[in-house]
Amino acid sequence: MQTPGNLFVVAAPSGTGKSSLVKALLELDSRLAVSVSHTTRAPRGQEQHGREYQFIDPPQFQAMAQRGEFFEWAEVHGHLYGTSRRAIEDRLQSGQDIVLEIDWQGALQIKQLFPDAVLIFILPPNWQELLQRLQRRGEDGDDVIERRMANARQEVAQARHFDYVIINALFETALFDLKTIVHSQRLKYAAQARHRPQVFAALDLL
Repeated sequence: MQTPGNLFVVAAPSGTGKSSLVKALLELDSRLAVSVSHTTRAPRGQEQHGREYQFIDPPQFQAMAQRGEFFEWAEVHGHLYGTSRRAIEDRLQSGQDIVLEIDWQGALQIKQLFPDAVLIFILPPNWQELLQRLQRRGEDGDDVIERRMANARQEVAQARHFDYVIINALFETALFDLKTIVHSQRLKYAAQARHRPQVFAALDLL
């Protein structure tokens, strides 16, 4: 499905800085909106329903999945996560650019449905730095951190399937890289033709 809006999909292992980068990007780019995913996990810290996630229970999630209300959904760290089909379609058709924060499984599912989607993977500079970031968050016990590190090795191996890779060694540099990808995508011929068809038609390019 081709739409006037661009769809950016960002994936990364826990602790890589994905959420912080996307939040900073949204503050800088008024044309970009985030799609709030549904999840069955409990809120963490200051997270609020409808802001970071739509927090629902497993029966609700399964019912939505059976009705086909998710573009993609997957189980991650023992919890279910899904992306609302209607929310994405409506925004893209209106010409709004959307960014999704999802796991690599969901990202690859999205790419099959939206070939024009731009997949971006965030990498840590090394394993030791990722471990230290998880420990500094102070949200998880040692057993959970150990499981996240094990999962991270599997997740990082999927980066080869993404369009772009950003190494988050220095936050400011990674944010600049993310902004550059978004801006570059908007200037591609196909993206401009979808977003500004009246200009292309006036110039006999359609």
